[in-house]
Amino acid sequence: MARPYPAATSIVQMPELPASVRVALWVTHAWSGGTTLTDAVERALPDVDHTEGLVEQVRIWRDLGEAALLVALPAPGDLGSLPRCGPIAADAAAEAGEALYVAGLGGLLVPSISTFGSAGAQGLRIDWMTHDADPVPPHRIEALEPSQLERHLRRQLLASIDELDDIGGTPWTDDLARDLVDERLGTDWALPPDLPERARKVIGLAGTIAVAAEVGLTASGAVTAAHDDTRSRALRRLARVCEHSLADATNAACAQLAGWVPV
Repeated sequence: MARPYPAATSIVQMPELPASVRVALWVTHAWSGGTTLTDAVERALPDVDHTEGLVEQVRIWRDLGEAALLVALPAPGDLGSLPRCGPIAADAAAEAGEALYVAGLGGLLVPSISTFGSAGAQGLRIDWMTHDADPVPPHRIEALEPSQLERHLRRQLLASIDELDDIGGTPWTDDLARDLVDERLGTDWALPPDLPERARKVIGLAGTIAVAAEVGLTASGAVTAAHDDTRSRALRRLARVCEHSLADATNAACAQLAGWVPV
């Protein structure tokens, strides 16, 4: 799921997984003893030249007893994945399309992505803003079961395929579809090595389908504007389903890494 990174960063191959997903997984891995916090942030954000406000806040949360860093992938009009928070925080998270939070103490981190430096030698930075948010009942996270998430995602994918077939047109060429499969299916997306296998599978599946949906939006194969609009809306719904599944699978993995539920 690509985020709206500044165009000037096109010289860098950005991972499709949102930054907050990668940070949640790697920081929770570090909190469980898998690596150091510094290494976790570097592994999560290899494409980012400077971060501000992230390490300091997650270190505070850890010192206060948090064991899992969680992720939300909201959108305007779809804030259900966010913990309860004020309108300023909710608007910022919806605009960013992603946020980090902790369940026990409550609290939210929202990224803002920008570039710095001169033309031709620009770097990428992410500034993380802290916001207040309510705690989240642990059972809401513990109830996320990767096998159920995978079944739901696959059902939604089949329904979307049927919908796109009914709409007609070909959003993907055979060569492009084959390239997507070769490039993304089976890849580890640079995730922590001890990630529970079922959650890893759902994260990879959601990420792969999201990439395909984005490609379809740029090459719809539609013959009229109305046809293109109908197909684009279907593809955006599919991408949104993937974002929900990605956030849930990430949080299920973090809950397992934190020892909240058996692996």
